[in-house]
Amino acid sequence: MPKHKIIIDDGFNPEFVEGAKFDGILEMPCIEKPSEIIIPKRVIPFSKISQSGDHSEFVTFYEYDIEFSDILKNPEKYYELIKTFAGIVTLDNSLYRDMPLQAQMSNTYRNRAVGYYYQKRGVYVIPNIRWGDERSYTTKILPEKFAFLGIPKHSIVSIGTYGGIRSREDKYFFKHGLKAMLEELLPEVVLVYGAMPDSIFADVINKTKFVHYPDWISCRKRRM
Repeated sequence: MPKHKIIIDDGFNPEFVEGAKFDGILEMPCIEKPSEIIIPKRVIPFSKISQSGDHSEFVTFYEYDIEFSDILKNPEKYYELIKTFAGIVTLDNSLYRDMPLQAQMSNTYRNRAVGYYYQKRGVYVIPNIRWGDERSYTTKILPEKFAFLGIPKHSIVSIGTYGGIRSREDKYFFKHGLKAMLEELLPEVVLVYGAMPDSIFADVINKTKFVHYPDWISCRKRRM
């Protein structure tokens, strides 16, 4: 009978967060505040980086999770490529409102872990902030607003509206999560990937500096 090698994969990848600081009782890995705020001139989705002309863009992950699933498993595989770009905005792992709470927290952890992994290796990292329902951005259920754990205050962050504000309910939760984020993190700069409708942003537009980036498809159509 042939022998089979047993491989145990704990799925934790502790090497991603080696040396990291952790925030809160949920111990989210911390992404450190950069020494200077750099605002990207251009951004490009991870799945489109082969189309980059000069690699002056920041790499973003505002697309279906499957498009960047491989980088979750093996960020080292892409390090040499990633470091040739100006920087990255951290992963936009899904936080659907109907996801189990544990899955939402797990995806938030992955966002921070991979971001820290690249930051530790000299990549300029801008945290992407993603929230689901009010359990993620209030303390009504949990003692901490886990959507904001591990993120420095008074710094630069990014958010994505692309595909996330289609319904009235989507808009409701996005608007209230955005308000909570601004109050919690007090960011100096907020990058916005996708539309910025007044129905969501009018009440907060003067709270910080917003920098808008049209989504990739809209940009491509404008060039045609």
